[in-house]
Amino acid sequence: MVATIRYEDIVKVPKALLHDHLDGGLRPATIVDLAAEVGHELPTTDPEALGRWFAEAADSGSLERYLETFAHTVAVMQTPSALRRVARECALDLAADGVVYAEVRFAPEQHLERDLSLDEVVEAVLAGFAEGTAQAVEAGLTIRVGTLLTAMRHAARSQEIAELAVRHRDAGVVGFDIAGAEAGFPPTRHLDAFEYLQRENFHFTIHAGEAFGLPSIWQAIQWCGADRLGHGVRIVDDIAADGSLGRLAAYVRDKRIPLELCPSSNVQTGAVASIADHPIGLLRDLRFRVTVNTDNRLMSGTSMSREMSLLVETFGYGWKELQWFTINAMKSAFIPFDERLRIIDEVIKPAYAKLLA
Repeated sequence: MVATIRYEDIVKVPKALLHDHLDGGLRPATIVDLAAEVGHELPTTDPEALGRWFAEAADSGSLERYLETFAHTVAVMQTPSALRRVARECALDLAADGVVYAEVRFAPEQHLERDLSLDEVVEAVLAGFAEGTAQAVEAGLTIRVGTLLTAMRHAARSQEIAELAVRHRDAGVVGFDIAGAEAGFPPTRHLDAFEYLQRENFHFTIHAGEAFGLPSIWQAIQWCGADRLGHGVRIVDDIAADGSLGRLAAYVRDKRIPLELCPSSNVQTGAVASIADHPIGLLRDLRFRVTVNTDNRLMSGTSMSREMSLLVETFGYGWKELQWFTINAMKSAFIPFDERLRIIDEVIKPAYAKLLA
């Protein structure tokens, strides 16, 4: 009988995270502080109760309702000092959870209510990540944070945000994304931005196959050229009961297109009924390029360690499977190949080798 992996041991092992939203991971106490500074009204000013409110409000079974909770976090992220603080604390919180590499995304266009420019927003967030990374190192922890800039799919600023991302590519921005409600807002609306990014040799992922099905995934890959799929959980709709793959599912697997799966979030938004029903087990068995992610740590009341712990409890995974997920994520990161290889060979594999031994 295989010994159960303890949560506290999962916290200690190195993890890689590809899908995490900056405005979905604030500390409740920080929201209370920042809301007081700008006069924003919250459902409650008790940090513990506020944390519960976010999780309960997000646990609706609807992506649209889930997204409404961000009105409060975005409202308090409108000044350089607030953006810097949130980014700094994000890096520290992830490092404390054993995350050695993280790609954290946010939409600059949502942080302009107090007359900041898009560039000023990005500069503040990058400064915060740098501060948090440095403080983590001082505390004996290691983390590398790459930033993804997100354009909102219902808006019309994707070309502008794509150019913004490329402009800051040497300062810490490693990729681009589009996010927001999928239904009615196909990725092909932003084709100009994706074609521009391809000409600039720049990486991008696309939220697809979460609240909407196979057409969204097909467009993201075949029309837009996405390097990765944000969520992509609905690819399971192209897999038969006997495990045989349809043409789109086969293409995604054969091309090793990474799936940024977010188990707890997918349950909250109604994409799947429960962790036990999540197709991550099937997709892993079929050898898709599966990665495990948090999506929004505040709204889901989660962390990378908790997501992995849920998979251990539900599917009986051991260190071998957790290492597989971690290396998949690191292979799929948007940083240079030599950096990815160094983290895999010098950080991830040695740590898991001790546990597997």
